[in-house]
Amino acid sequence: MKTGIVSVFTQPNVPLEFREYPVPAVAEDDLLVKISMANICGSDLHIWRGHGSKIPRGIPQVLGHEMVGNVEQLGKNVKVDSTGARLEEGDRIAYSYFKPCNQCWMCLCGKPGCPERYRDWIGMSSDQPPHFHGAYGDYYYMKPGHWIFKVPEDLPDALVSPVNCALAQVIYGLNQIEITLGDTVVIQGAGGLGLYAVAVAKEMGAGQVVILDRFPARLELAREFGADHLINVDELSVADRVAYVLDHTRGTGADVIAEFVGSPKVLSEGIEMLRWGGRYLWIGNINLEQPTQIDPGNIVRCSKAIQGIIVYEPWVIRRALDFLSRTKHKYPYHKIISHTFPFEQINEAFEFASEGSAIRVGLEFNSTSS
Repeated sequence: MKTGIVSVFTQPNVPLEFREYPVPAVAEDDLLVKISMANICGSDLHIWRGHGSKIPRGIPQVLGHEMVGNVEQLGKNVKVDSTGARLEEGDRIAYSYFKPCNQCWMCLCGKPGCPERYRDWIGMSSDQPPHFHGAYGDYYYMKPGHWIFKVPEDLPDALVSPVNCALAQVIYGLNQIEITLGDTVVIQGAGGLGLYAVAVAKEMGAGQVVILDRFPARLELAREFGADHLINVDELSVADRVAYVLDHTRGTGADVIAEFVGSPKVLSEGIEMLRWGGRYLWIGNINLEQPTQIDPGNIVRCSKAIQGIIVYEPWVIRRALDFLSRTKHKYPYHKIISHTFPFEQINEAFEFASEGSAIRVGLEFNSTSS
């Protein structure tokens, strides 16, 4: 019997366990992927640490959602990808790790963010067939409803593996917040999403990009991605950081602020940096039950807009792949995954990622099935 290995989450702050399951037969409308590379996203670290209330409903649980792989097996009814391009076994694909239910009010309104979007991921135990529900395993099993796209041959796995989360999230978020030609964009956080955001904002026409972080190496990398101004938050007080943005916008404030830090503490600062009528994009703060204090009068009296974004629409992955192909020689995307580990060392990788110095930690897969 052919089997595959997964690493599973059982409880916070303990090592992930390796388990072996039979590789499932693929139903006629389904698809099986052989994973070649997966990454450790900040949300995976949050679950592993037990932060917030986002603990999977299915235990033991295969975590991970940033990934790329090749079609291992197609159901007999699966002939094409989401653009209508012919799909065959062996094709390398990028795909959504979530899928809408098409029955809730969010879906009926035509908006992403379906509350049941993770029902086949963190809603299912790995003991429940087809077992391979997340990125941290040899295989990933997809039922109908996912968006699937063939990957251009010119893009290596290390560039493609963050597409279905980090890059797609950034592209969609900045699209929704409507960057306009010449905008001053302030980016909070120079991790993977923040670095992508610098490049995307520049390509969308931002006049200047200011980025904040506490790690000098990340800030210098942000400069390579096109950031015009770097602010080390350990070197300037909040008041001085706000003053810096005002000084570089003729006293007006930023047109757009984009939060990718994941800390509620930065939100009040971002509101202060924003101009009257400016737009504030919230993406990093995904954990529930972590309140903070903000000044609502500053938002209302100054007509400032706040928009929270989680996940994205079907068109985004295709545009993200095209964006990478078009600009891969312009921006150092290969530095987004700053460190890689073999899948067998996933616990060492989690410990390393948890230290905070890495931008994105990748996991490389060899054939561990039998």
